[in-house]
This record gives sequence, C-alpha cells and structure tokens, in this order.
Amino acid sequence: MKKFLLLFPLLLLALAAFVVWGIPYFFQTPIPEAMSSPLGTGTAKAEVTAILEEGEITLGETTQNYQLLRVKMLDGEYAGIPFDIDYGKRQITPPGIRFDVGDMLIVSVSQGPNGIVNAYYADYVRTPMLGWLAVAFALAIVVTGKWKGFRSLIGMAFSLTVIIGYIIPHILTGEDPIRVSIIGSVILLTATLYLTYGWTLKTHASTIGMILVLVLTGTLAWVAISLTRLSGTASEEALFLIQMSTVTINLRGLMLGGMIIGALGVLDDLVTTQSSAVFELHATDETLGFRALVARAMRIGQDHVAATVNTLVLAYAGASLPSLLMFTLNRGDYLTLLNFEFIAEEVVRTLVGSLGLIAAVPLTTVIAAALALYSHRLGEWRHWLGPEGEGHVH
Repeated sequence: MKKFLLLFPLLLLALAAFVVWGIPYFFQTPIPEAMSSPLGTGTAKAEVTAILEEGEITLGETTQNYQLLRVKMLDGEYAGIPFDIDYGKRQITPPGIRFDVGDMLIVSVSQGPNGIVNAYYADYVRTPMLGWLAVAFALAIVVTGKWKGFRSLIGMAFSLTVIIGYIIPHILTGEDPIRVSIIGSVILLTATLYLTYGWTLKTHASTIGMILVLVLTGTLAWVAISLTRLSGTASEEALFLIQMSTVTINLRGLMLGGMIIGALGVLDDLVTTQSSAVFELHATDETLGFRALVARAMRIGQDHVAATVNTLVLAYAGASLPSLLMFTLNRGDYLTLLNFEFIAEEVVRTLVGSLGLIAAVPLTTVIAAALALYSHRLGEWRHWLGPEGEGHVH
C-alpha cells in the first residue's frame, strides 16, 4: 500500500498528461481523403430468401456448381428491396461453397447508365462467426490467465488502439514511417508490459531489453533494405496505396516499419520469458553471481530462441506458400528467384526479425541479471522499482 501511495501521484500525473496531450495527438490527426472510392463503397448486407435455380455449368475447362439467389437488402440505400443475383454462373468460384436460405451475404449494388440497378455477389458475411471466435478467445485467456489474462486483453486492445489511432493516421499524413513505427512500438510495448505484468523489476528488464532490441532491429532492417536496394513496391497493396493516397508515403520506410511491428509479438514473448527465467533462477539460488546467473539463464534462452526463430521462419513460409507452389510448378531457379523483390523482401524480413530475436536473449539476460543482483545498491530509490516480480517479495 505504501508503494502504491508513493506511485499514485506519478500515475495520476501520467494519466492526466495522456488525456490532455496524448489523446488529441493520437486521435485528432486528419487523415487525407483517398483519391479513389473507399473499399466497401456501394456494398450492403443482404439475406438469402430463396434459391431460384442451381445446377452445373462449364466455364472454359472448369465445370462447377452455380446458384441463382434471391436476396433482400438489409441496409443501405436499397434496404428492403429484393434482388436476384447469381453465384458461379459467370466466374470461376472456389469449390464446395453453397448458399442456403437465411445466409447473409455482402452484395455490391450499382446503377448503370440506363438507370437499371444491378446487384452482384461480393462476399460472405463473416462478422458473426468472427465475433464468436473472439469471445471464445477472450474467455480462454481469462479462464487460463485469470486476472493477468484479463489485463493482457486490455493490453491487446490498447495495442490495436495505438496501431489504428496513432501509427496508421500519422503514416497516412506523410510522416516518416520509421519514426512513427518506433515511437508507436515503444508506447505500445511499455503500456502493455506494465499493464500485464505490473510494476516490477522483471517488467523493467523486459521493457529496457525490448526497446534496445527494437532500435537494433530497426537499424539492421535499414541497413539490409539499403544494401539489397529494396524499394517497398513489390506488393500489390503498396501499389494500390500509391494510387489511392493523396500524399507521398515513404514505401521503403513503411516496409521497415512493418518489419519492426511484425517482430513485436514474438519479441514480447521472448524478452518476458527470458527476464522471468533470470529472476526465477535468482530467487531459487541467491548465492549465484553475475556470470553464473547469466550463464544459466542463457542456456534456457538458447532453447527458447531456437524454437522462436523456427516459429518465425515457418510463419513467413506459410504466408508465402502460394508463391512457393507457383515457383515449383514453373520449375524456376530458386537462386534467381531470390533476386525478385517480393521474395527478397520476405527473406530480409525473416532474417532481420530473427537477428533481433537472437540479440534479445543476451541483452535481456544481462539487464535482468544486473537488476536482480545490484538493484539494492540504489538505496532509498530501490522501493520505487517495485518487487522482483509478482509473488516475489524481498
């Protein structure tokens, strides 16, 4: 209670500063208008009310099922009006998809030059199922992690708020994506770490280690992007962004910022686990010196980083699986294909992220060991740093 009372004025001051300066800075950044129509313009939700016709049709060399559906518009300008739409009669569709009465669809509605209004199938309404999956995820986190799990959910919500409310708007206004991504990442990680794990030495070590690794990862990414001469224009999304945006966006910086943010999730897990390992080893045997404590923690970290890097590589390989299949079918020379930017970009992303994760283990271990062994030398200032970790009181 005494520590809480000492920290309360600072927390109150920080909250007031965030309300006065932070919220306006985050959420009042004007986003420029897109040069083209926003995604989703001219679409509305509709419910299938009847199956008018279904059967098989041959398009080119593909034989597939088709359906003629009657739908009732549920929102938008044409709410309540029925339309007939076809699925699979004029375009190749994925196999195994069939609609029933009561299914919810997203329908694109357009008016031709002759005044006739036509409706076309755009996609399936997935938000209800996504909502149930989100509820199941939240319940699993809370049931497994109890109060800490609940705090982690709040931290995740804050992370999304920072990305959507700060990082994206500031990049869209033409600010340097690298600077915005690093500032946003530091704010995001600092808040979520302390919210989830509390004001402890373990959290301090994790935060310091993560900030250092972020700076290192950003530097490595900048060097790698420069040396490999990546332009950031390899993806279709980047080209669409150029066409839609009214301001000039640094695509190389955007790619670098994406690498930094992409490494955050795995980095969070790695540095927190490594910091916890150091403090648990120290709590188990307080006679361990600095070198012995670091050596034992590094043995744990070596196993963790090996598994984490493998996870990172597999994640990127899974995302690139269609491209790998395409190259295999074309019997291309893989060494030559590595020179193409959209492949080289993923290679750089994987290697830079892995280098950052590898560096995180020794950096976090040394910082955590120093705090665990020498924080008592701070004298009267020691109590401001909190306990070693939740459940550790000395």
